[in-house]
Amino acid sequence: MRLTKFSHACVRAEGDGVLVIDPGTFSERAALDGVDAILITHEHADHMDVDALTDSLATRPAVRIFTHADVVPKLGDLASVTTAVGTGDTFTAAGFAVRAYGGQHAVIHPDIPRIANLGYLLDGRVYHPGDSYDLPGDTEVDTLFVPVSAPWLKASETVDFIRAVQPRHAYALHDALLNDAYAGLLTPLLNRLGGTEYRRLGAGESLQV
Repeated sequence: MRLTKFSHACVRAEGDGVLVIDPGTFSERAALDGVDAILITHEHADHMDVDALTDSLATRPAVRIFTHADVVPKLGDLASVTTAVGTGDTFTAAGFAVRAYGGQHAVIHPDIPRIANLGYLLDGRVYHPGDSYDLPGDTEVDTLFVPVSAPWLKASETVDFIRAVQPRHAYALHDALLNDAYAGLLTPLLNRLGGTEYRRLGAGESLQV
């Protein structure tokens, strides 16, 4: 498949169809061009831009959205084209085999209630965890998108997550808040301690996996 990383948490996968994960307010609307299906990990606006989704789907009525049941009411009129999925569910979206993992957003602070969050595994090899470090079971992940900058994480957790998943390649996710200085420190750290190749892709940069 062809993967394109858009700003922050948005990843576009192209094969027989076009699948977009987490097109949020920090991401370019161009990610949704020609989309056939959309996966949303959780309700936060940086992962789910309802206005962008509404505009895009207005001209593509066949597009389906897949997300946790708790997120569906947040989508307004788009709820009618949304399928609720849960942890362990398997389904097909835009021609890709998808399995959902996890269930809850990472802890931001004990005083803030946790919300639903699903990670998605595409074709048994590409994993997008949303805002969590939930492991994708006993699957051998080839390509991991790993969160690297957020109020809820620290670098040691990112290292431990990469080590636990043991992907062939790891790429930065959730990186809109990552400045160049910190990125310059983080890249060699994750490459040295993570045990696999790590790289931050530029917005709109693509690769074949």
